[in-house]
Amino acid sequence: MKNRVTGIGGIFFKTKDTEKANEWYKNHLGLDTNNYGCTFEWLDENGKKCSTQWSPFKADIEYFSPSEKEFMINYRVENLEELLKVLKEEGVTIVGDMETYDYGKFGWILDPDGNKIELWEPVDSALQ
Repeated sequence: MKNRVTGIGGIFFKTKDTEKANEWYKNHLGLDTNNYGCTFEWLDENGKKCSTQWSPFKADIEYFSPSEKEFMINYRVENLEELLKVLKEEGVTIVGDMETYDYGKFGWILDPDGNKIELWEPVDSALQ
């Protein structure tokens, strides 16, 4: 596979108080936050509208499991199904099953340090 990761899809981190975190980042850094954090929209090199999500999660969320880390990075990818097959062949730990939504496909892996990584094949046309 030529291109595996095409960009950062999201930055997710745990916090004791998501409302307080959203408000702090809104007031002090100017992020346009809502209940899900903040979505940054941008154009790729071909002029296609894309997004990157920034989201605080409740400290007790299980979504980052089995990782015990306080953060998770989401990477934008092309052809997630093929990439997951290749990664499995390469011995990478796959976490759970791929999930499909109207805004894209998601899969999860673990890096050598046990960090859970979310892989996202976006449907960027959902932004338009």
